[in-house]
Amino acid sequence: MPGLDEVHAGKKTGDERFRERGKGLPFDLKSFWQWSASDLLSNVTRGVMAEFLVAKAVGLADESIRKEWDPFDLVTPEGIKVEVKSSAYLQAWTQQELSKVRFQVPKRLAWDYATNKWGTEKARHADVYVFALLAHEDKSTVDPMDLEQWTFYVIPTTTLNVLDRNSLRIQDLGDHAEPLQFGQIREAVLFSQK
Repeated sequence: MPGLDEVHAGKKTGDERFRERGKGLPFDLKSFWQWSASDLLSNVTRGVMAEFLVAKAVGLADESIRKEWDPFDLVTPEGIKVEVKSSAYLQAWTQQELSKVRFQVPKRLAWDYATNKWGTEKARHADVYVFALLAHEDKSTVDPMDLEQWTFYVIPTTTLNVLDRNSLRIQDLGDHAEPLQFGQIREAVLFSQK
């Protein structure tokens, strides 16, 4: 059927107004973003934020936007495919203890956004994984926008394929990568492919 090709989203400013019958309503896209994404500790929002932080760290252009259904999260300017995984000790809800940190890394089928078809072989489709841990442990001072509260680990997919595990604990990451700060991510991603 004609007219059902892939839609290429353009970057929004937040000032775009919702409309009804051609008339702008008294709320805009920014108000939706504030409503839907202000809880930075929520698992979903924190995960998207981790992708954004890694995108900024590896030098992606400000004009780029997130594609939710690609088989990996980012492609660096050098063409390196990156998968970002996020976890945290603290959650938005009431906790009895700190959360146990686990990152899911199973092999998966890839879905092709442009063709609307699933691949036939399960694999880890990125070249490298960046594990983003919101490592802060005090709810009274936790702030996901403070990059000093994050720790990152960069592990090539070849290493994960040798390990052949569906999930990794924080201890597993430490066995295969050094903990990094935000400013060290780009160099580690580039080095992982040498």
